[in-house]
Amino acid sequence: MSIKGFGHVFSRNPLNRGEVERRSEEDLLTMANRESSLFLAIRDLNIPVNSNRKKSLHWMKRSHHLLDKEIKTAILLGIRGGVYHYAIKIKSGSDIDTFLTHQDQGVDFIDIRTCGQLLAPEDAGIAAQARIQLYWHDRMAFCSLCGSKTFMKRGGQVRQCSSCNTEHFPRTDPVIIVLVHDGEHCLLGQSKGRLQQTNMYSALAGFMDQGEAIEEAVYREVKEEAGIEVMNVKYHSSQPWPLPHSLMIGCHAEAKTKDIQFDKEEMTDVQWFPRNEIIKSLNGESDVLQIPMQLAIAHHLIKAWAKKEIPVL
Repeated sequence: MSIKGFGHVFSRNPLNRGEVERRSEEDLLTMANRESSLFLAIRDLNIPVNSNRKKSLHWMKRSHHLLDKEIKTAILLGIRGGVYHYAIKIKSGSDIDTFLTHQDQGVDFIDIRTCGQLLAPEDAGIAAQARIQLYWHDRMAFCSLCGSKTFMKRGGQVRQCSSCNTEHFPRTDPVIIVLVHDGEHCLLGQSKGRLQQTNMYSALAGFMDQGEAIEEAVYREVKEEAGIEVMNVKYHSSQPWPLPHSLMIGCHAEAKTKDIQFDKEEMTDVQWFPRNEIIKSLNGESDVLQIPMQLAIAHHLIKAWAKKEIPVL
């Protein structure tokens, strides 16, 4: 079901996840065999998209004979308008792949980041869910406790060990991402990696630790990465991030100290940027600073501060 106000890319999935419907394995199989059921065939974690002018997910109908052997391993994504929607994994060169790409079906397989830029918000949300779940199932074929094979239950919501019966549940990694400011300046960093030779800077971020509150994680990460202490941590919004299975927890925080001492092992640079430079960057007019594109929650955290859309701390 769609929930108004969840505005970030990948966060507007319109499907009912089907909690009640997942309780019967027999009913799930029956529903998967319905003529009306739809299937998203994912190849190498890339998403099938109609290559027409208006980009949209390409769904295969259950009635197609090529899907017969895929039914038992199809992952239930959810239900919309009484129609069950599934994700299946296909291989390059398989019959389904050949059908989709070489028989004038007009289908392109697109990486999830590009999907977030091209697809309508609802389709992007479904694509993210499908990729995350297939990624997890690929890596949970064997039990982490005893090493035996696992099998899928509840339409893909659980995998159970065939030997010790341990149930394994899909993984989500919580990540805090925070825009720190002192009123008229905000703190942005550049981590080591593919962007370190550019002028791209972003909000500071890091994985939450076990037994750690969001506020504690914000304080720790900013201190570790920038040497800055913060206070007045305020939650802003969240975004599912399907690379591979994170939940970005967006916050704003006020700087308690301002002397930067960044971690040179992890970060290339950390700087304070004035509000006017941030606004120039948002308008594409800055020669010294690029901020993340609208696909990322970091863009919206930065914009909300620059446009004074957040409450005064």
